[in-house]
Amino acid sequence: MWIPTEHEKYGVVLASFRGTVQHGLPLEIGDTVQILEKCEGWYRGFILKNPNVKGIFPCSYIHLKNAQVKNKGQFETVIPVEDSVITEMTSTLRDWGAMWKQLYVKNEGDLFHRLWHVMNEILDLRRQVLVGHLTHDRMRDVKQHITARLDWGNEQLGLDLVPRQEFSMVDPDEISVTELYRLMEHRHRKKETPAPASTHHLFVHVKSLMSANIGEELEVFFHIYDGRENRPLSERFFVRLNKSGLPKSPEKTERQCTLFVDLGSSDLRKDVYIVVHIIRIGRMGAGEKKNLCSVQYRRPFGCAVVSIADLLTADSKDDHLLKVYACNTESEWHQIHENIIKKANSRYNLSSSNTGLAVALQLLHGDIEQLRREYMVLFTRGVSITRKLGFSDVIMPGEMRNDLYVTLEKGEFEKGGKSVARNVEITIYVLDIDGQVLKSHVAAGSGEPGGDDYHSLVLYHNNSPRWAEQIKLPIPVDMFRGSHVRFEFRHCSTKDKGEKKLFGYSFVPLMQEDGRTLPDGNHELIIHKCEENTNLADCTRYLKLPFSKANLPSNNQTLKGTKESFWITSFLCSTKLTQNGDMLDLLKWRAHPERINDSLSKLKEIDGSEIVKFLQDTLDTLFGILDESSLRYGLKVFDSLVHIINLLQDSKFQHFKPVMDTYIESHFAGALSYRDLIKVLKWYVDRIIDAEHQDHIQQVLKASEYIFKYIIQSRRLFSLATGGQNEEEFRVCIHELFMSIRFFLSQENKSTTPVAQTQAVFLRTFPAVYGELLKIFTVREVAGFVRETLGSLPTTVHADCPLEAVKLQCIAKTVESQLYINPESRCILLPVVLRVLQAHMQEQRDLVMCARILTSMLSLIKKEENGSSEPVVSEEVELIVESLLGVLLRTILEISNRPQPAGPAMRLQFQDVTGEFVACLLALLRQMSDRHYQQLLQAFSSKDDLRDFLLQIFTVFRILIRPEMFSKDWTVMRLVTNNVIITTVLYLSDALRKNFLNEKFDYKVWDSYFYLSVIFINQPCLQLESFSPSKRKKILEKYGDMRVMMGCEIFSMWQNLGEHKLNFIPAMIGPFLEVTLVPQPDLRNVMIPIFHDMMDWEQRRSGNFKQVEAKLIDKLDSLMSEGKGDETYRELFNSIIPLFGPYPSLLKKIERETWRESGISLIATVTRLMERLLDYRDCMKLGEVDGKKIGCTVSLLNFYKTELNKEEMYIRYIHKLYDLHLKAQNYTEASYTLLLYDELLEWSDRPLREFLNYPMQSEWQRKEYLHLTIVQNFDRGKCWENGIILCRELADQYESYYDYRNLSKMRMMEASLYDKIMDQQRLEPEFFRVGFYGKKFPFFLRNKEFVCRGHDYERLEAFQQRMLNEFPHAIAMQHVNQPDQTIYQADAQYLQIYAVTPIPESQDVLQRDGVPDNIKSFYKFNHIWRFRYDRPFHKGTKDKENEFKSLWVERTTLTLVQSLPGISRWFEVDKRELVEVSPLENAIEVIENKNLQLRTLITQCQNRQMQNINPLTMCLNGVIDAAVNGGLARYQEAFFVKDYIMNHPEDGDKIGRLRELMFEQAHILEYGLAVHEKFVPQDMRPLHKKLVDQFHLMKSSLGIQEFPSYVRASPVHFTNGSPRTCRNSVPNIISPDGGRSITRRSYPAVNRYSSSSLSSQASNEVSNITGQSESSDEVFNMQPSPSTSSLSSNHSASPNVTSSAPSSARGSPQMAEKHKHSRENACLSPRERPVSAIFPNPLDPAQRAPPHQIGDNTLPRSDPNLSAPDKGSSAKNMRSQSPAPTSRSPQKTTVPPFTPSPTECQSTSLVSNSPVLSGSYSSGISSLSRCSVSEASGTELPTGDHPTHPLPPPTTLPNSVSSSSDEPIRRENKTPPPYSVYERNNPRRPVPLPHSLSIPPQTDPPALPPKPHQLRTGSMKLDGTSDPRVPRPRPLPRKVSQL
Repeated sequence: MWIPTEHEKYGVVLASFRGTVQHGLPLEIGDTVQILEKCEGWYRGFILKNPNVKGIFPCSYIHLKNAQVKNKGQFETVIPVEDSVITEMTSTLRDWGAMWKQLYVKNEGDLFHRLWHVMNEILDLRRQVLVGHLTHDRMRDVKQHITARLDWGNEQLGLDLVPRQEFSMVDPDEISVTELYRLMEHRHRKKETPAPASTHHLFVHVKSLMSANIGEELEVFFHIYDGRENRPLSERFFVRLNKSGLPKSPEKTERQCTLFVDLGSSDLRKDVYIVVHIIRIGRMGAGEKKNLCSVQYRRPFGCAVVSIADLLTADSKDDHLLKVYACNTESEWHQIHENIIKKANSRYNLSSSNTGLAVALQLLHGDIEQLRREYMVLFTRGVSITRKLGFSDVIMPGEMRNDLYVTLEKGEFEKGGKSVARNVEITIYVLDIDGQVLKSHVAAGSGEPGGDDYHSLVLYHNNSPRWAEQIKLPIPVDMFRGSHVRFEFRHCSTKDKGEKKLFGYSFVPLMQEDGRTLPDGNHELIIHKCEENTNLADCTRYLKLPFSKANLPSNNQTLKGTKESFWITSFLCSTKLTQNGDMLDLLKWRAHPERINDSLSKLKEIDGSEIVKFLQDTLDTLFGILDESSLRYGLKVFDSLVHIINLLQDSKFQHFKPVMDTYIESHFAGALSYRDLIKVLKWYVDRIIDAEHQDHIQQVLKASEYIFKYIIQSRRLFSLATGGQNEEEFRVCIHELFMSIRFFLSQENKSTTPVAQTQAVFLRTFPAVYGELLKIFTVREVAGFVRETLGSLPTTVHADCPLEAVKLQCIAKTVESQLYINPESRCILLPVVLRVLQAHMQEQRDLVMCARILTSMLSLIKKEENGSSEPVVSEEVELIVESLLGVLLRTILEISNRPQPAGPAMRLQFQDVTGEFVACLLALLRQMSDRHYQQLLQAFSSKDDLRDFLLQIFTVFRILIRPEMFSKDWTVMRLVTNNVIITTVLYLSDALRKNFLNEKFDYKVWDSYFYLSVIFINQPCLQLESFSPSKRKKILEKYGDMRVMMGCEIFSMWQNLGEHKLNFIPAMIGPFLEVTLVPQPDLRNVMIPIFHDMMDWEQRRSGNFKQVEAKLIDKLDSLMSEGKGDETYRELFNSIIPLFGPYPSLLKKIERETWRESGISLIATVTRLMERLLDYRDCMKLGEVDGKKIGCTVSLLNFYKTELNKEEMYIRYIHKLYDLHLKAQNYTEASYTLLLYDELLEWSDRPLREFLNYPMQSEWQRKEYLHLTIVQNFDRGKCWENGIILCRELADQYESYYDYRNLSKMRMMEASLYDKIMDQQRLEPEFFRVGFYGKKFPFFLRNKEFVCRGHDYERLEAFQQRMLNEFPHAIAMQHVNQPDQTIYQADAQYLQIYAVTPIPESQDVLQRDGVPDNIKSFYKFNHIWRFRYDRPFHKGTKDKENEFKSLWVERTTLTLVQSLPGISRWFEVDKRELVEVSPLENAIEVIENKNLQLRTLITQCQNRQMQNINPLTMCLNGVIDAAVNGGLARYQEAFFVKDYIMNHPEDGDKIGRLRELMFEQAHILEYGLAVHEKFVPQDMRPLHKKLVDQFHLMKSSLGIQEFPSYVRASPVHFTNGSPRTCRNSVPNIISPDGGRSITRRSYPAVNRYSSSSLSSQASNEVSNITGQSESSDEVFNMQPSPSTSSLSSNHSASPNVTSSAPSSARGSPQMAEKHKHSRENACLSPRERPVSAIFPNPLDPAQRAPPHQIGDNTLPRSDPNLSAPDKGSSAKNMRSQSPAPTSRSPQKTTVPPFTPSPTECQSTSLVSNSPVLSGSYSSGISSLSRCSVSEASGTELPTGDHPTHPLPPPTTLPNSVSSSSDEPIRRENKTPPPYSVYERNNPRRPVPLPHSLSIPPQTDPPALPPKPHQLRTGSMKLDGTSDPRVPRPRPLPRKVSQL
């Protein structure tokens, strides 16, 4: 049976459990579980990280831990009873674990490894804490280390800052908000700026001396040297090196490492150096041979210097190699380091080029104890301490030191009868009072132990040696008296024996007879001469002699006159001995009573360090004198006491304050002193007002804290001794003293007067007295003293008075004192404190201090609340609220609105104040109960006051919610803030309802309330979804979801509004929409009904909800542009779609309303907008390709224009799109885009406001600027024709304003554009159809097809690769068939890409004779709406003998929504039409095209437009050879047989037409051969002869003996012998390429064909024959040839047959022929087999042939036995036989191909730019050749959609040319300029609309409203034609003047 557990509540899993039993709970090792029930060895419970899943698990798998249960029962929570640091470590490591793995995924390797090390370190420390074997101190260190590591990791991972007290996490509910803020601030500061250490230490580790020629032992001395004052700062550190230059005792690290301790911050400067002196021990001369003597001398070797400042910048871990210098003369040795520092190069040189001292140098910071903890290894391994000379900056009591430093300066010696100077060595001994040598008390420096004696350097042959050697004599204090130092002087002989002969000595006693030690400074010692064998052991002999020349009696002339002297410098650093006689006189005052007065006066002159050495003795002396003769010396003793007290205020001696405190507590015995002290103090206070000089009085008041300490202690001692006598007298004295103080404080003075300064001094020290007074007086009495004293201060002080600041500091110290903590005294002091605070805060003065006071006050209240005195606390809160709440709110508002100060320090302080005040406000609000709120709200006398208060507090709350209010990682503080805000808002909303509804409604207050609520809900710190599960759980347990609480409050308040809701529509739509974006279902359920309500109220008011719609859309867009959200943005936004969907509210509610339809329509619009915005958001992410961004922006822009009519947004997105185009260098598209904005403006003088990057200017100026920018971009995009139109329009404007200067410039610009059209090469783009299928594509692409304009030189392969790069997850489809539904609905991306051919619209230009190709090329590839793709297939049974019988063509025509080029490189396909072309029609097209190509080449040849005749040769060869081999014969077999004519009676006309074309071809060939003969070069004559022979064969094979009568009757006339255009040709029937558009009778296609050479009779006949309409590039490249023998020629035409043919090399006319050939063959045609259309294969090298090999098998023939679908391998061959639809020749013809005679009419040209035809269809009938006729053909009549128009008889238009039946007659003999096309074709439109926004046929929205200005030339309709079918977009309201 399952029994609930009592104590077994919490455990850790020891081993993983799979949970395979029924109800088993799978566990992983390390999981923590909460146990609910127990049954026979099994527990039931759950894992803490997933509490929803409960199950059973074995008891043996769980290690139980002690835990505390909260909330017993169903919802109980378990908290483990363990050290809080352990708990935090565990939870933090769990959080880090998940994030650590993510670092690896994100490739942040550095942080990954660092965090890994830290986690391991924390785990090790955790084990140590858990084991519990650590000492208390060690445990503290470990915890400190752990928390530091946790904070580091949290900071690195961007987690929250954890507030801690004593290493434990703090519960924010347990402490005051001010306290919490202080903790957070402290941790934040600690993290930000560690306080700079005031003490520093230099670590030195000597490694070795590197030198080639050492050979002797060395001594190395380091010391720190002050280059500014030229004196050493430290004692010396001494290291011995062996002969190899390595340390002599390597095992003793303390002998090679040292720490130079106690360097002050002032010592770390550029002119402080580490100086190294190196001494060698050996022979006198470094280069001497090994002489016989074994005596060794200490001789100079070298010196090195390094600046300490260099160590601050260098990497501390690097070893330093110090250069060693030697002095040029030994006499300079004493100052070699100074010379090196001064860079006096002449006095020293490098000892040798490779000598260097290797040392490790490192600066360490902090006090020595801190270093011991941080660098434990250093101290355990051993390191010697090298001290400063003298005391450190801060002297610590208890520090014991007694060091005498003696420096051997110089000597003056006589020659002593020798010819050369002496080699002098000094030996130094220290002897005690008995004359015994003190052992081990002479030290050369730290690092080596002291010795018995010391031998100085020997300077060679020098009678005035200067050593500058410092030695240290660490003599114990008790041995100082009677001791002396002896210096023995010896001459060191360099002769064989090397003796050292004694010749004199000096000595100096260490202490004088009066107890003073040897004074610091220089001493000139007398050298006493002696013999070699003199016995100096008996020192009594010489001690009686004088030792110093300064001490000689004046009569001793003999010694004074001697030249020999020896100078030393001594320096004592002792904490026990003094050199000051005045100090000794004072301490021995009883011995000389007459000197007391003098000694007391001199005390102020004694150095402070001497006084603190003898502090206790000095104080005993003073109080002893006071007790014995207070009347005589009372004042002087008091002044001396004041001097000593104030001395301890100095930072150097402040650590001696505890020494004085200890003295007062334990040693002070002056029981009667209090009377004298009070009397003197009162005497001083009474004199303040009258005294002229206040300095001394201020010193007295500064010391008042300790004076009171002495007074109180003295009184207590007296009371103890006498049983409390004279108590009343004492109280009276103190009261009188305070009366005197109050009197002097109450004086009003100007701030600069000395009295005011004295008042300030007293106020600074006054709070320190409270604690002392409390030792004798009650709390209430002391509080009374304080209240009256502070109350006596004058209130009407000037604002700039420094006394005010001091008064506030005094209040602050009072509030922080023990006195204020006591509730009894607090109620007395609080009114005074509040009064001062209120005054300061109202005037915004000393805010930092005010914040500090408030913080202290409020943190105390919190502490008390947990105690018993609840009523007292409540009363205090009431007082504070009444006095300070209003002023506190105003202060926060004031600070927040102030401009931020400039300096960083000021800004920091500024920030501190805001934070402090905010914390105070939160603490105060958190303390307020219902009663306080009621009292607060009732206290307002009028509604206006209440209104102001509410507005103020709501504004302050909004400030508190700002992200910059607290640091990013202060989540704890933010949550507390939000908790306080929501509690307060709940209280205040009642006041809002009661006081500001119905007739008292106040919009401003309500608006402020709603605005606050929305901001509150949207704060990042409340978005729980973005937090880790553990953090979310903690927040929900502690505070719940505060967003939902606030949402419910909004809903409740909204419902109360009633009809006032209308005031908030539509203003609150945006904010509420933002709230619904929060992915919290409960919140959304609460908020959605408000939307319905808004729509309902708006409908009632205005009958629609346009405002709601407009606001909703604006807000959605702005949320986007703000970049709301990150990865979760799509989910956030998608969540609003359910807002109108599955949630029970909005859509269903709307369906019940009368306005159902418009409501649902609104939702649909918003949903569509959202999809586009989502795509836009995703596409604009960093790293996305420009193509996607552009496509997405176009989609959104069009949506705003056509569906939403949002002009401002529309214009914004126009400019966003423009910027994208410029970035991608799509200059033409950029122009079209900017044109959209230009079209919205008029040529008027209306002022426009500043908008985007445009300044404030008139509409005319902006439009002018836009025109110029657009022209510039059209120019860069080589779209000069469009630029010309705008130039003309601008020129008209300039002309109308008589602005001839600009007019001239504009005309010149226009002229330059014309020049560019004629002179510059333009590349002809490819067009590709792209289908995007599958649900994974963005909405604007999903399941849609587009036509894209390729980049320059971009072919299908490159385009396809680009698309696959843009969509890396897409799959390329291998066929061109329309996909089925499975593909549409697939969760994938499919791309279908193939090339398409443009169908030009501008037929009139293309049909004109004499228009150069440069001009025509523009009209072929611009303003294209429609594109075509042909696919050959066999219908019915396929005749293997003759494929043509069953070869049909499936022709797909795609119509776009906008013409290309436009505002984008690609546009969506609006309509696709499918037409099947019969075999016969196909044959007609093929022959028509070939005839046209032949005509063109012949004309070019005649007009000398060809460089050579090869293209014509190849074309003739291809056609004649194919015809001979059966090409045309195959058509005859197929269509001229009886069976076909019988079975297809309706095709009679077409068969006739085919026959006519065949004869026409023969006729053209005949003429072509005649022209060819004329121009053919000699070496190609044989080929020409062969062609003529084959032509006769061909004629006979066709059965042509003579041409038919209609051909004969009207032989083809050519100007200059070229075929001549018939006078009666019918221009409007003829398409631009010479084909005629004739009414169809029996088949669904409109044909165009050429009839240029037919007579009028033929024309009449032909008018009844139909021809199929074609467009320019309609040559079928990949049709299978029926047979190799008959239809394919061995002599295939090269791809550059025609000079005007398009070529893939259109950018470079000089491209090598073979390259053009191979490239074009590699290009793909839209007619190819589906797979190859998408994935073209590279050309077989064998298929490439140079064009001059005319007779070779340049292209393989196709197999007649293979049908199109199953042609297999020959498909490749066919691909090579047919050039790509895009192959264009770089050579452009400028002469019309068939020039009519001057008398004849200007007929449309019969020849246009033809594509290249390869041999596989060279006869004009072989395979589905590409129709070259209509490169620039006009609009095809859509099949079946419109009735066809019967053609007028040819005679009706004798002298006119018209491109369509309704077109006006054009003037003759004039080639129209480019713009005239538009002028002629476009009836003027009221509002010019850029073609990029025009809509395709078959849609019919309303037209734009007319504009006043309609004089614009050409109206910039760049589409080329004005089709009445073209719809116009929905109009925009005229708001342009604003933009």
